Amino acid sequence: MLGRILLLTVLALLSLPNECYPDGLYFLTTASGVVYQTYCDMTTAGGGWTLVASVHENNLYGKCTVGDRWSSEQGSTPDRPDGEGTWANTRTFGTAEGATSDDFKNPGYYDIVGEDVSVWHVPNDTPLKHWNCKSILRYHTETKFLPNYGGNLYQLFKRLPVRFNAGACPANNGPSIPIVYDEGDTGTTSNLYSPNARAEFTPGFITFRVFNHEKAAMAMCSGVKPTGCNTEHVRMTYCMIIRIVQ
Repeated sequence: MLGRILLLTVLALLSLPNECYPDGLYFLTTASGVVYQTYCDMTTAGGGWTLVASVHENNLYGKCTVGDRWSSEQGSTPDRPDGEGTWANTRTFGTAEGATSDDFKNPGYYDIVGEDVSVWHVPNDTPLKHWNCKSILRYHTETKFLPNYGGNLYQLFKRLPVRFNAGACPANNGPSIPIVYDEGDTGTTSNLYSPNARAEFTPGFITFRVFNHEKAAMAMCSGVKPTGCNTEHVRMTYCMIIRIVQ
């Protein structure tokens, strides 16, 4: 059985026997024998979702500053067009239990081979036991798109590098995958943003590797499909610049 990938934003299908397992923390082992602990959602859409990463915003006013592991901790400069390169490398950091208080990335990000992705939008510092009930939005894909891009986010971003000047909008934007909502809906998604921002997207999708007019790369537009090329103006809301759960 292929895996399912879960992402937390503040937060894949796991091969387990057909028994009843609760949601919670599990120890998993990579193909090379590395043991790590992470959260598994064994309930949503049949279960088997494994948390591989969380994207936590530690400073809404900071841009490419310390703590921005998914973009750049060393400023924005043409000399480092990939930033930290986190979307397409095997660097890991953080803990599963602290995933809403800091960035998190475990070996499952590059080791698990999955079919679909689930994303949870959880408020900062929410305790693990409340992730589900405190989520602002929760949704997942059902199209089994990941094998077309290598089976996980690591391989996807190898194919679609999050790199300044690696493409142009809209010609080189990545795929927009329809989502199924587990908490919230398209109206809830749209209402989180200003009227000007709503004019720039269609809700109900996850879009990967999106460029703006200046050729800056956004790793994900989570919950939406951009219809324009001004994603940098709302980067703190629906798109993540160079900065998931499989």
